Amino acid sequence: MAEAAAAPELTPNERWQAVAVLVMGACIIGLSAILVRLSHVGPAAAGFWRLAFAMPLLALMTLRSAGGFGPPPKMALLAGVFFFFDLVFWHYGIRYTSVTNATVLSNLTPVVVTAFAWIFLKQRPRMLFLAAVLAAVGGAWLMAIEKGGGGLKNQPLGDLLSLITAFWYALYFLAMAEGRKTEGASTLMLWVGLVGAPLLLLAALVLREPMLPADAIGWGACVGLGLMHVTGQGSIAWAMGRLPTSTASVVVLIQPVVAAILGWILFAEAIGPLQGLGAAITLGGIVLAQWASRKR
Repeated sequence: MAEAAAAPELTPNERWQAVAVLVMGACIIGLSAILVRLSHVGPAAAGFWRLAFAMPLLALMTLRSAGGFGPPPKMALLAGVFFFFDLVFWHYGIRYTSVTNATVLSNLTPVVVTAFAWIFLKQRPRMLFLAAVLAAVGGAWLMAIEKGGGGLKNQPLGDLLSLITAFWYALYFLAMAEGRKTEGASTLMLWVGLVGAPLLLLAALVLREPMLPADAIGWGACVGLGLMHVTGQGSIAWAMGRLPTSTASVVVLIQPVVAAILGWILFAEAIGPLQGLGAAITLGGIVLAQWASRKR
């Protein structure tokens, strides 16, 4: 990803290019819950391997675009801590509930982000944008309320952990958006990994999790998590430097739609009429949010 700070004004074509990159990144991140399940390691261990395999690529990207590493940006350090909590809570949520529920509930971030941007950053949203947020979140919620299949272990606990994840993901989102005002995407993500990976390793050891995958599929999933992090989360971070924070947080709600389809294919997690309706409403809310956030 380019290291130059985002321009404050974008042409319509540049804006839609940023939206396209953001949607692509969100779709790729939709694979993460599947890969965590296939890794067959502990939840925190899966987060560690995700960052560990991503950091060599991020280091090369940073060297190529920025010419060096430099001191760690303050926002990147905060984002690293927030991302650590995000991954721990989310991965444990994936262990106990369905892939769709874990992805849907952890992505209720737009409510937190929009409220924070409104109250603290004085970014007052238009009423149509608020309606779009409610539609997207409501559709995501419909996708989560009736899930079957997949051999759920403890759905209430998994749902609660996934819901708490939304809070940590919102803080990570806001820290990254603030950091992108002065730093490039790969630089921020590299430092997020350097902060988050040791914390995840420590958590995995303290919780006595299985650290090493048992087979080639597990190792492939861990490597896939790293590649997914660079391409998916990297695309999101790049687009966040070019789009309003609240708008970007709504677009990433496309993740549950991707996760629901993959959960149905791989883990027999049924998609009923309500889930289909919820997916349609979520996608409609995302499109409406983009239209509502255009310049007047």
